[in-house]
Amino acid sequence: MEQKKSEIVYNSAKTWQVGFFALNNTATNLYMFLFMFIAYYATGVAGLLVVAVSSILTFSRIWDGITDPLIGFFIDKTRSKFGKFRPFMLCGNIILAGTTAIILFTTHLMPESIRLVYFIVIYMVYIIGYTFQTASTKAAQTVLTNDPKQRPMFTLFDAIYNTIMFVGGQVLIASVLVPKHQGFTMGFFTETFFIVMTASGIFTILALISIWKKDVEENWGSGEVVRTRFRDYIPVIKKNRPLQMLIISASTDKLAALTMRNSVVLVIIYGVMMGNYDLSGKLQLITAIPTILITFWGIGYAKKLGIKKAYVIATKLSLLFIALLFVFMNAIDLTSISLTPINGQTVIFLIIWALLAGVMNIGGNIVIPMIADCADYEVHQSGRFIPGMMGTIFSFVDKMVSSVSTALIGFLLASIGFKEAFPTVDTPRSPELYGMGLFFFIGIPVIAWVASLIAMKFYELDGVKMNEIQQAIHDRKQKLEIEIEQV
Repeated sequence: MEQKKSEIVYNSAKTWQVGFFALNNTATNLYMFLFMFIAYYATGVAGLLVVAVSSILTFSRIWDGITDPLIGFFIDKTRSKFGKFRPFMLCGNIILAGTTAIILFTTHLMPESIRLVYFIVIYMVYIIGYTFQTASTKAAQTVLTNDPKQRPMFTLFDAIYNTIMFVGGQVLIASVLVPKHQGFTMGFFTETFFIVMTASGIFTILALISIWKKDVEENWGSGEVVRTRFRDYIPVIKKNRPLQMLIISASTDKLAALTMRNSVVLVIIYGVMMGNYDLSGKLQLITAIPTILITFWGIGYAKKLGIKKAYVIATKLSLLFIALLFVFMNAIDLTSISLTPINGQTVIFLIIWALLAGVMNIGGNIVIPMIADCADYEVHQSGRFIPGMMGTIFSFVDKMVSSVSTALIGFLLASIGFKEAFPTVDTPRSPELYGMGLFFFIGIPVIAWVASLIAMKFYELDGVKMNEIQQAIHDRKQKLEIEIEQV
């Protein structure tokens, strides 16, 4: 007779735990936001060339290719009394603070002959710290909660925090810090660093508190001890089709978001094409509340019908709204967009941007709980609990794409004459710069989202499938507990 399946008792989290843990991602995003302006420090303060800086940020990913799998392997092997993930979260944030301070406060003081090498070496250590903490964000999702209806909640908090951080940060940069320090000067980077370091440190502490009682051995997988060697990671990647498809989707989404938010692109769009860089923060601030409300709707949809379906719909809507934005930006004089006084063109731009930002938030942030789904899929398939490997794969993707985005912008701008310095708010308008700005702001995201939709055609972890997987893992745990009791 077939044994009756027992009802799943989910490892659920309290709402405040999900909310606080999402701050771990915000803690690393703060440093990513700061490093979106690093090109201005490297070229304007440290005196390095545009192409050299773009090349550094790209080819340093060879180092990533070595360190990321190793860090993931160590996370998976870690079984300490302080947990599996908490030590990496704390150490990662300390490394981020230390290396960022060294880069910003000492690089320009080095002899010119060694300045480039010095920057590269410290930046390589920075990458290790970033991987420690970002990999933990992805990997620890597996122990935070395995409830399919609860996992999307991480996306809600993460989207709200990211909206506040990126919008509020851009307002702070464009409206306060840049005017105060008369550009991207040493004073600008000093003040920005101390703001980022303080906020990131506090967020990391809150995230550690949230996962303190969750990061325990009973939540590490199905309870089976399956020996995993470093060489086993390659067949895992080869056989885990959902993981492969999510890598494509997550990396292209990241490319779209980072290119649109790149500091140089914002200078081109708002400072050069619209003639008012201050708008870059104020317009996004106005649309922040609608963006968050749209995110609420998306997460409610994900809780009912599954994460995958919400992600696909959000991506399709992103394509729709960015197409409308492209048509609108080519139909008007962009310098007419103004808040003093506000006019019809500005209102239409705000409506389209609010809708686009909202659905982008859903798609860009919902991939993180999808990583946990891929990790649970692997437990179901092979018995291996390797969230560290999953986390470092996506950490690697984050950094690879961010460097590709920066390098692409640098090389393409160099091709139209900006070889020694990036465009500034004082750069004259030109057809070449206009076309390049639209390609960065609209063209690259369109290409990225189309690739995401194609990949999702082959991603099988919808709401029904995840319920089946969680049931199977639960039954496996129950069976193992009975076998242990009988011994």
